[in-house]
Amino acid sequence: MSRFDDEAKDWDTPESQERARAIANAIRSHVPLSTDLSAFDYGCGTGQLSFELRDKIGPITLADNSIGMLDVLREKIKEKSIHNMKPIRLDLTHDPLPGEKFDLVYTSMTLHHIPDTRFILKQFYELLNPGGYLCIADLDKEDGSFHGHDVDDVHKGFDQKELASVAKNAGFTNINFSTAYTMEKEVNEQGDTKQFPIFLMLARKI
Repeated sequence: MSRFDDEAKDWDTPESQERARAIANAIRSHVPLSTDLSAFDYGCGTGQLSFELRDKIGPITLADNSIGMLDVLREKIKEKSIHNMKPIRLDLTHDPLPGEKFDLVYTSMTLHHIPDTRFILKQFYELLNPGGYLCIADLDKEDGSFHGHDVDDVHKGFDQKELASVAKNAGFTNINFSTAYTMEKEVNEQGDTKQFPIFLMLARKI
């Protein structure tokens, strides 16, 4: 069982909901959303971002590799009687791509957990229909204090120019960045806090 399975039931907090709402607002500001668009949410967790966007887009496939997160998501979908959200267990770093393609792919605070950034961006490119949009929300480059300096299996955020270059090499065009949210987080046992900007990268498959 992963730590995400362990944390799933307590994942939805006022702070995480505020972050999801801010990222959803940033996506709405940059992408012409429509109920005609099909969407793919990768690393969906409990689906907070998709719940913020679901009224503005069409069918959503929500993918995660955490059983615990998906169990919570399915309960939320059932409780709200939602019909345009489909959860699936999927790890794009190992599993085959889904058979369908999408008009919009988005992911929030997931990219820094994926070792091979180049590979996953190529996977996202393959998932999109021509003209489709990719939206990635994640941490700007930081000193390692977000997860703790003893954690070495995550990226310490991303340099925007370097990430744009990787996206361009994967085939994406019209790559732009904006700041979607700034998160304040405790960084030590003394309770000291630090602010971490979260960017939204928008790119297209032409």
